[in-house]
Amino acid sequence: MDILQEHLIRARASGGVFARSAAVPPWGIRFPGTIQLAVHTVVRGRAWLWTGHGGDPLELAPGDLALVRGGPDHFIAHEPGAHCVLPGEFRSLSADDALSAPDGAVFLCGAYRFAGDIGRGLVAALPPVLSLPASVDDPIHRVVTLLSREMLLAEPGKQTVLDRLLDVLVILGLRAGLTRSQTAPPWFRAAADPRLAPALEAVHASAAKPWTVEDLARLCNMSRATFARVFHQALGQAPMQYLTDWRMTLARDLLRAQEAPIDQIAAQTGYSTVYAFATAFRRHHGEPPRRWQQRALAATAASPAGDGIHP
Repeated sequence: MDILQEHLIRARASGGVFARSAAVPPWGIRFPGTIQLAVHTVVRGRAWLWTGHGGDPLELAPGDLALVRGGPDHFIAHEPGAHCVLPGEFRSLSADDALSAPDGAVFLCGAYRFAGDIGRGLVAALPPVLSLPASVDDPIHRVVTLLSREMLLAEPGKQTVLDRLLDVLVILGLRAGLTRSQTAPPWFRAAADPRLAPALEAVHASAAKPWTVEDLARLCNMSRATFARVFHQALGQAPMQYLTDWRMTLARDLLRAQEAPIDQIAAQTGYSTVYAFATAFRRHHGEPPRRWQQRALAATAASPAGDGIHP
């Protein structure tokens, strides 16, 4: 089982908006920090990216990819510190105008949204700004090229093609980002450890199964004591605590989705009765599942909508 793939499926990732823009100096765009994950790449020319938290501006060359997670506003412009306007105020030139200007730039900006705690966990594991330089042999470079080409065409099924290419671009960026990140989730690093991978794959594939430490140790061909020690060293918690945390993560996302009654959620997360599930949930969260669900749904309804990218 591919644990990252499983996380991506459960995260219900969805592309928000993807726009191809062209500009000649002076130009600058301000993107609101409410965008959960912004995707930026330059097709032609140069652009500079920086955030409201300061730090050194990042120069983007053709084919470079930058992922920016939500938080402070961030900015893209022809030069660092340039005046920037919101996407709705930005007026893009035609690509031909930018291509004919020696200092013109053509760039792609996208917004991505992930649902629930699983998706938020993936985004939170990334650095505030992740820069992935272009490489001719890198698949990211090829996807950027295809995206730019497709956006210029007026072919049937264009939007579906763009959505799928954006999916690929974001997944490649996430994979590269988690591999490089010092704050990658412990499960991402541990999944690459052949000693622990069988146990992690089993827990993530079948959270409802009544696992014991002995069961998981047997899958990894270790004694119970050795497995428990190695697991704790790699993931910072005991195997059964990890299993409980994963079950509670699944439960929270199922409660938010409102697609299953409590008894089904209990069964899907390894609890034989609603009472057992409610007791475990209350112990973990300090309140019963229904009350937690009501608060979570109210908070979601009150959160700002829209991705803020439409240059």
